[in-house]
Amino acid sequence: MSDQHHHHPAGTCSQADNAELARYVPRFEQMARDHGLSFYPVDFELVPNTFMMEVAVYGLPVRMPHWSFGVRYIYQYVQHRMGNSRIFEVVFPGDPNRAYLVDSNALAENTLVTAHVLGHADFSRNNSLFHRMQHEVGYHIVEQAAARAQRIQSAIEQHGPERVEATLDAALALEQHIDVNQPLHRAPYPEMLPAETERPPRDAFEARFRDLPGEQRPAGREARRAQIPPHPEYDLLWFIARYAPELEDWERDIFLAVREESFYFYPVFACQIMNEGWASYWHARLLREADFLSGETYLDAIKTHSDVVRPYGGDQAVALSVNPYHLGFCLWERIIEDQGLDRALQIRAEEDDFSFIRNHLDQDLARDLKLFNYTRRPGAGGEERYILRDRKLEDLREGILQPKFNYGAPRVCATRVSPNGNLTLTHDHRSDGRGLDLMRARKVLDYIYRVWRRPVMLETVDHAGERKIVENSRQG
Repeated sequence: MSDQHHHHPAGTCSQADNAELARYVPRFEQMARDHGLSFYPVDFELVPNTFMMEVAVYGLPVRMPHWSFGVRYIYQYVQHRMGNSRIFEVVFPGDPNRAYLVDSNALAENTLVTAHVLGHADFSRNNSLFHRMQHEVGYHIVEQAAARAQRIQSAIEQHGPERVEATLDAALALEQHIDVNQPLHRAPYPEMLPAETERPPRDAFEARFRDLPGEQRPAGREARRAQIPPHPEYDLLWFIARYAPELEDWERDIFLAVREESFYFYPVFACQIMNEGWASYWHARLLREADFLSGETYLDAIKTHSDVVRPYGGDQAVALSVNPYHLGFCLWERIIEDQGLDRALQIRAEEDDFSFIRNHLDQDLARDLKLFNYTRRPGAGGEERYILRDRKLEDLREGILQPKFNYGAPRVCATRVSPNGNLTLTHDHRSDGRGLDLMRARKVLDYIYRVWRRPVMLETVDHAGERKIVENSRQG
């Protein structure tokens, strides 16, 4: 564990506490391995609170510079808080894993975070979705992101901040629009359709008719240029990077960089309940079994644990979102109790949140956890009301999962590039089950127009289900 030796504010963890924490780490690691967990090495680093806030906003310690990161949290890529508690927990999967702990946390809090991180490290090494994405992106995302930031800084110096920012605007407006079923490194579409050979005769009569003197045989069709795209294309970042008519190399580089980071973060998004629950289960178990902790440290850490896994997250007047730490923790506790640790290790390797919730959240657990399914209904004055629905298990499961479909974004695909380069996008509203915010859609189209540099239109439906064509605002 390395201490950054920053200026420490009052109330900070003492050097003695940090030394104590450093002694705990190998002991927790050995305990975890004894239980069957396996993980790449973890580099723990103590950092000031301000650094952790920057990581929470940017998603990575050093990331491409862009104004939007200063004003938004990147749709919860990084859970910068543990449930309801104030402790920061940021770990970047890889080989090695990079874990950041706040140097002003108390010893008990960082002890819990250390054990929690080991659960994440095991999950990210062994879960199949994490493994696939890590393998494609590489295992050194922090260093890769820093290198990209440097390349973008060079582009700013060469092309000016306005042009670079406009390209980043467009790429980041589409950062959820990747296709995780396609490989990260894709070949372009074939340029030509293969030539068709002579069509065989349909039946014996046609075969004899063809052989009559003077009859013309149907010729095969010659190879012809393939339509772009040849099928609906959902990976919009890749499609624009590859096929925008006038995109320059540095702009293409930005699009592909944003796409690669979206691939890296997808498992964090798609396995959040499983992953946070697994890490919470293991920090609780390792703390309980760690006979080397003082009684005071143990009690303080367990109190922190109870804050982390409270049922509902956030300071909302009405608790509409389930705390993923709590739900995942309870599911893993039940699985290990009923089916054993070996089965739990297999589930953490094979599943994501979709199968995890559908396969393991049963009626009994939903009742025990007092899970309710809320639905939004427009109320008077345009405000939304929340109506408690009946407790159908299927509705409850799908209500939890609905925000996770397609990376939380509407399903939009590129469907046609006209001969003069105009781009048509289509909103797959049937699989989405909802209409688009048309004002927001038009703004995104304006961003796309900046890099496509030809008219862009989107076919969709409004909230009433009526068909709509949205065009970028610069179109005449």
